[in-house]
Amino acid sequence: MPLTDAAPIVTRRVAIPESWTLRAYLDSGGYVGLRKALTMAPEAITQEVLTSNLLGRGGAGFEAGKKWSMLRKAEPVYLVVNGDESEPATFKDHMLLETDPHQILEGVLICAYAVGAARAFIYVRGEFALGQERLTAAVNEAYEYGAVGRDIFGSGFSVDVVVHPGAGAYICGEETALIESLEGKRGFPRIKPPFFPAAVGLYGAPTVVNNVETMSNLPWIIEHGGAAFAALGLGRSTGTRIFSLSGHVNRPGNYEVEMAKVTFRDLVENPRLGGGIRNGNELKAFIPGGVSAPWFGPEQVDMALDQDAVGKAGSMLGSGSVVVMDHTTCAVRAVWRITRFFHRESCGQCTPCREGSGWLEKVMRRIEEGAGREEDLELLLDVCDNIAPGLGWPPQQTTICVLGPSIPSSIKSGVNMFRDEFLTHVKEGACPYG
Repeated sequence: MPLTDAAPIVTRRVAIPESWTLRAYLDSGGYVGLRKALTMAPEAITQEVLTSNLLGRGGAGFEAGKKWSMLRKAEPVYLVVNGDESEPATFKDHMLLETDPHQILEGVLICAYAVGAARAFIYVRGEFALGQERLTAAVNEAYEYGAVGRDIFGSGFSVDVVVHPGAGAYICGEETALIESLEGKRGFPRIKPPFFPAAVGLYGAPTVVNNVETMSNLPWIIEHGGAAFAALGLGRSTGTRIFSLSGHVNRPGNYEVEMAKVTFRDLVENPRLGGGIRNGNELKAFIPGGVSAPWFGPEQVDMALDQDAVGKAGSMLGSGSVVVMDHTTCAVRAVWRITRFFHRESCGQCTPCREGSGWLEKVMRRIEEGAGREEDLELLLDVCDNIAPGLGWPPQQTTICVLGPSIPSSIKSGVNMFRDEFLTHVKEGACPYG
């Protein structure tokens, strides 16, 4: 499938010198979308976003406009922007924070106006030091320019924006844990229902929670119209999207492509994108949507980057992270490292996640170190089944958030796809890959 000629939307300024400054942003058409939005009724903005069918770019893929429409009728309303991005091998929001913070901010202001937010909070991962610095500078520039604060551009609309650094906890990427963190508490996810943020969110008020990349699309959508965005892509997968490509490829990086019209093979092999697998090696497996997602094999590499197609195949596009593993990869080691990450990052609130992740990590470690037993493979799947009954996708919930039920994804994929490799570790007492 050839690459389409769709122009980038959210990365179009990345190559501009000092793209993070207000001067560069204005010179490239910045804040035009906000000025237009302020002449529209808030309901009309929401309708444009609904027309665009913009899916949230944070992982769940829920329609942004529909999320806004679900707000409980009450005051005040808050807007929270999730810039935590702690899924391993996902680095698109990090790039946007560093290279185009004004675009994020303009999207935040458009959304705040549309939902009538009293205040907007941008929650940024603690490790993103440069991103925090540039976003904070952009907010200060925007205040001086009149795009933030009281009576924005003489429209009568006022809103303040707060940049809030997190402390680097993976669990705070979950929207209710993020809200708890914003309130100064430990980042424990809330039970839903009743604590859907649209009903009971920040400080008990109705709250919209959207991702950084989601916000970055709004200026273009308002300037060009929701129908123009919906004309890109196919079906529910509209517009363009950034995919963070990493692993055993010649050109790892962030690539914005038209959804549903580009395949995983295009992303990995096209010279303008991934440039092929390193050293001419063979593809062994790839993870299509962050390490929470079930793995795919070479037989699925021609699948389109389509939300529904990937879902029907038993995985997800998730955070937009595609991790490529070539034939020299030890599947056991890859599974163990992913499991170890989830065990370390479990908040500990729910027993299946807190205890189950630890048991899984210990069993995976002993297999990787050559001390495993054949029955460990069934033991792994049995423990996984207790965390996510049935081991289907999407997973069944036994915990408050989806961190726990996401843990079995890589284990089930590894054991089912590469059982012989697991058995080789057990029988030979060592990793065959060294």
